[in-house]
Amino acid sequence: MQFTFNHTNLNVTDLDRSLRFYEEALGLKVVRRKENPDFTLVFLGDGVTDYQLELTCLNDHPQPYELGENETHICFHVDDYAAAHAKHEAMGCICFENHAMGLYFIEDPDGYWFEIVPDER
Repeated sequence: MQFTFNHTNLNVTDLDRSLRFYEEALGLKVVRRKENPDFTLVFLGDGVTDYQLELTCLNDHPQPYELGENETHICFHVDDYAAAHAKHEAMGCICFENHAMGLYFIEDPDGYWFEIVPDER
């Protein structure tokens, strides 16, 4: 039996705002969308891997989600770390930097963190 990664889901409060953020900050594009009377699902891809980020927007949940102290995050590696850092700094979305480890985190409009590391392949 072999398990493989498929997608990660994040609940968002403003789908259009989140879609703009993920496209601008990480270059993610909409792969597919599913409308339902109670919610909308949008799957985003990087155009390189099969892995997807699923955004769920519940129609009756406009308030921010309680993320607690959970330090769960998703990590992206980037081929031009300096350019990515400059872009995210200009966007004002860098929320934590660890210079000693050579990485930083950005925060999306709903408070989710994403780690950015240099591509070392």
